[in-house]
Amino acid sequence: MSESLSVPSAPAAPAAPATPAAGRWLALRTLLRNPAAVAGLLILLAMAALALLAPVLFPGDPLDMVAPPLLWPGQDPQFPLGSDSLGRDVLAGIAHGARISLAVGAVAAVLSLLIGIVLGALGGYFGGWVDDLVVRITELFQTVPSFLLVIVVVAIGQPSVPVIVTAIGLASWPVIARLVRAEFRSLRESDFVLAARSQGFSPWRIIVQEMLPNALPPVIVTTSVLVATAILIESALSFLGMGDPNAVSWGSMIGQGRELLRTAWFLTALPGGAIVLTVLALNLLGDGLNDAFNPRLRGR
Repeated sequence: MSESLSVPSAPAAPAAPATPAAGRWLALRTLLRNPAAVAGLLILLAMAALALLAPVLFPGDPLDMVAPPLLWPGQDPQFPLGSDSLGRDVLAGIAHGARISLAVGAVAAVLSLLIGIVLGALGGYFGGWVDDLVVRITELFQTVPSFLLVIVVVAIGQPSVPVIVTAIGLASWPVIARLVRAEFRSLRESDFVLAARSQGFSPWRIIVQEMLPNALPPVIVTTSVLVATAILIESALSFLGMGDPNAVSWGSMIGQGRELLRTAWFLTALPGGAIVLTVLALNLLGDGLNDAFNPRLRGR
């Protein structure tokens, strides 16, 4: 009697979520199980709380001279992180600087998202000459270094927070546009898009209600990188003296403390540490979002 040979079956692929809501819940559970992502989220929440509570914890203008010059951290309990060469409270500057740095990063990222999503969606869905025009405009902006473009825009306009936000947003949108365009090109021949067309849906309804929600996960992951990049660009501008002179930011504090780097290094290290923590938290959160939204990485 012959024996039957049994061939081991390949492991089944993880089943896709039944509904979009189930997929979002699974992504959230995956994100919360990632210790690095949770740590990054907690750091960001702490920085956001510091920024929101800055007017309550440190009322008044952070540029006011309220202490003896060059107090070291811990030297005076009233000023836990010391004072700068003009007698300004370093802790108050970091708290109020968080408002400017985080606001610039968030608003510039939103502006980049709006421009990039609109252009990328139009080019990816309609194709043809519309797609060619979007690609040419995107390539034109990408040929100019982002930081150089920001410097030119800020130099032409007045160095203020709105001008800086606009300049960073104009320099950062091509990344989002190329990503959204690629997602829309892969989705426009999908079954649900063809079904929506057969039901007589308008192109705008298909773009906004059908395709855009399915293209958002990689965009959300990239947004964390955009915010971190915007914070770094604003800090670099302030360090070079091209920031808003009427606002305190972490970059301006570093720029003002660089001349005393040997004698009062804390004036540079403390706001620099705040930038490092924030950018690190955004990168950790971005990696966690990538693992959560990527089905191939959820099982790791």
